[in-house]
Amino acid sequence: MNKTIVALDFSTKDEVLDFLKQFDEPIYVKIGMELTYACGLDIVKEVKEMGHHIFLDLKLHDIPNTVKGGMKNLAKLGVEIVNLHCAGGIAMMKAAIEGLEEGSVGGKRPLCIGVTQLTSTSKEAMNDELGIPGEVIDCVKLYAKNAKTAGLDGVVCSVHEAKAIHEVCGPDFLTVTPGIRLADDSKDDQKRVATPAFAKEEGCDHIVVGRSITKSANPKETYYQIEEMMK
Repeated sequence: MNKTIVALDFSTKDEVLDFLKQFDEPIYVKIGMELTYACGLDIVKEVKEMGHHIFLDLKLHDIPNTVKGGMKNLAKLGVEIVNLHCAGGIAMMKAAIEGLEEGSVGGKRPLCIGVTQLTSTSKEAMNDELGIPGEVIDCVKLYAKNAKTAGLDGVVCSVHEAKAIHEVCGPDFLTVTPGIRLADDSKDDQKRVATPAFAKEEGCDHIVVGRSITKSANPKETYYQIEEMMK
């Protein structure tokens, strides 16, 4: 699996297909809410038919039975990675794995990773608005341990938290880190960001890169430069 996952943060199917036509070989891409809500889940099928691998980033968060049913249906799409919010608790996460196993074609379920805290969440917002005391890293480590207990394969986290997560959950527990920017790029709406080089130093398993690649003058070249940095 490639180290770099490209976030397809587009609003139309044509934009997605035009972007992916630049690549001669399969790459890992992230399909999130914006694209799914604009195009429906049919966009997943079309991207799969082009040969690409998909992280379907829909962040499920509901009662266990509902999440189980949702994951059962998502597993039928043949995507490689799905995710949910760790804040839903261990029972919900266990139900998600059950749903994925029931719905998977060919016996191999998608990897399931949990969102700890969004990279747009500051300590102040977590304390004052979400009502969670302490440091962000403490919440992240607790959520990561819960995810491992529930049978998840890893978590989505900030690059700054990857080492701590590997320390408490082991080296094989995946850390998938958004909020990656090249040194000269704007942070936009992200608070806890880092460069690909720093992500590699911190032991991140995979990085999610959006605007730095999709808005680049030469997206394909930028993608391979970042992939080389990570390898």
